[in-house]
Amino acid sequence: MWLLRGLGASLLWIVAGLLGLVGALLCVTIILLPVGIPLIMLAKRVFGYSMVVLVPGKVRHPAKTAKKSMRDRFKSVVG
Repeated sequence: MWLLRGLGASLLWIVAGLLGLVGALLCVTIILLPVGIPLIMLAKRVFGYSMVVLVPGKVRHPAKTAKKSMRDRFKSVVG
């Protein structure tokens, strides 16, 4: 599972890099600037999503995980 997530994240990272490169090339030409800027913004989102895919949920939301863990532990002690 970890290998599959890593492969998916690396593919998303490559796609984001290519989108950013194409967006930067489009921004060089003044006429295609309105197309290049949204492509660069999309590349930024895809970079972020690739990190979401790569990093496990416990690392992304440590407070939420700790809260759930403490609640479960409290329930096991009390009842």
